[in-house]
Amino acid sequence: MSWTDDRLDAYAADTASRFDRLERRIDARFDKVDERFDKMEARFEKVDARFERIDERFERIDERFEGIDKRFDSLHHMMLQFGFGGIVTMAIGLTGLILTHV
Repeated sequence: MSWTDDRLDAYAADTASRFDRLERRIDARFDKVDERFDKMEARFEKVDARFERIDERFERIDERFEGIDKRFDSLHHMMLQFGFGGIVTMAIGLTGLILTHV
């Protein structure tokens, strides 16, 4: 069988039509991928918004803990004062007791 110009033209036309069909199928698949990507991107935006709200909550919790830390610092200071005051009072009382018996 020989390749004539007519057969080559028919082969070229058939090949071109096949590539056109392939291109349309690929474009259709990419359109589906783009739709899925858009949906995925919208979901990521929702997740980002949720993380921002969670970050705000953690910031409020951090502020509350800072307030508690300040209260514990003052409580610690007060406990040291009472402890030192008790020790001094006991030392003075013991000294007074020893001096009255001597």
